[in-house]
Amino acid sequence: MSSSPTGNGADNQNGSISPTSATVTNFETLEKKRLKYTVYKVVVNAGGKTWFVFRRYNEFSKLQENLKKDFPGLQIKLPGKRFFGNNFSTDLINKRRQGLNDFIQKLFSDERFINNPEVKEFLNLSRSLDNNDGDDDPLDEPPDTPTTPENPVVPDFEEKDDKQVDLGPTEKNNVKPSDFEFLKVIGKGSFGKVLLAKHKTEGNVYAVKVLQKNIILKKNEKNHIMSERNVLLKNVAHPFLVGLHYSFQTTDKLYFVLDYINGGEVFFHLQRERYFPEPRARFYAAEIASALGCLHSNGIVYRDLKPENILLDSQGHVVLTDFGLCKEGLCGKDTTSTFCGTPEYLAPEVLRKEAYDKSVDWWCLGAVLYEMMYGLPPFYSRDTAEMYDNILHKPLKLRTNISVEARSILEALLQKNKDRRLGSKNDVEDVKSHEFFKTVNWVELEARQIPPPYNPNVIGELDLKNIDPEFIKEPVPASVGKSQGMSASVQDADMIFQGFSYAPPLYLQS
Repeated sequence: MSSSPTGNGADNQNGSISPTSATVTNFETLEKKRLKYTVYKVVVNAGGKTWFVFRRYNEFSKLQENLKKDFPGLQIKLPGKRFFGNNFSTDLINKRRQGLNDFIQKLFSDERFINNPEVKEFLNLSRSLDNNDGDDDPLDEPPDTPTTPENPVVPDFEEKDDKQVDLGPTEKNNVKPSDFEFLKVIGKGSFGKVLLAKHKTEGNVYAVKVLQKNIILKKNEKNHIMSERNVLLKNVAHPFLVGLHYSFQTTDKLYFVLDYINGGEVFFHLQRERYFPEPRARFYAAEIASALGCLHSNGIVYRDLKPENILLDSQGHVVLTDFGLCKEGLCGKDTTSTFCGTPEYLAPEVLRKEAYDKSVDWWCLGAVLYEMMYGLPPFYSRDTAEMYDNILHKPLKLRTNISVEARSILEALLQKNKDRRLGSKNDVEDVKSHEFFKTVNWVELEARQIPPPYNPNVIGELDLKNIDPEFIKEPVPASVGKSQGMSASVQDADMIFQGFSYAPPLYLQS
């Protein structure tokens, strides 16, 4: 568990530091001599440090009994032991965990309890706060090695992805929120915000994506977030894919530290200009195709190509971002069947809930290319049901204000039959060889040697003129640079996102 600034510890009358929060989390069911019992993990934040201790129900019960002796008339209850019997179903254990969490919350509601020696021993305060080596925080091991771990989180709808979630070997503890100065809100999403931030010691500027664990877990999106982190780590070498510098977590948040790309979203520029001239659309489409080809070569299907996820850098080159809907492990003609994506850009086979492969990305490229040249997605309707019907059944309409080559590639990419779609045979090589791209030198393009047709004209790395003003005017949340403060609540998230954290080797050695 990494050290993190989770609030200011307060000195009490005895000279020790009071914890600022604790959580009961991540139980494990253990089996020994055919008897099952459950271990609960209590996460404690104190003095700017975080650690966790493992406690069995009997230890909670013993603490309660001793507190009753010290504080006559004490009204703190635990969930009844006989309530469970020998039934260790997830539902019942969750109810017990909630009861134990209520117990912890009541302890934190009265300073007398926090200063009680037995409570301090239960939370392992003295030994933990005496450890000043500056490295990993102290850790109490559970009484036995878990043999039948219980997963408190409902599996994602793509259940087979669960095996890919534990990325433990890359877990690093060296990066924390207080390393960054958070300057501006520059984006928003379903699970959190994207902020412009400056590393306090390096001086480098980054885009930091901050996500709330509780929202991710509530929506069963754990697998997609972990997949996004995995995909980001593979993208650092490609010129048209956003790079990951660090990822780290606190008890309640996940942080992606990414390249700051300040040329603006393609969506932002389309809103201002309505559509792009064909040469400009061709340039962007070529760079996007190169990025998709790189992902596909690594067994990754992007699945969410849209103008909002396509950024322009300070020179005007394309950078793809937001890999939350990526599907890993699809090679050759491998398929998946998850219904996901953005309505305007869904391929027909996805709408029909059929098995699909990486050719869905070439449909999306066709939809984005169409929008860049015409101003709207190809089958757009304000009525979503009508739009879905259009995608499935309506023929593609093309006006005559674009070249024959442009019409040809749109018809080939927006082919409703995925087996006849451009890219279905030889993937990106088919797309690159289409006559629409005959003027593109792909070697020079991927070396970023072709001057972009549009320059965002940014003045320095802190220039925000291409960022949507709706984001910039929002205040930076005070909580973004820290974890929970004076609180106690149930969270199962810290170990569920095991392996999320990453820092480059040079940073770890510093």
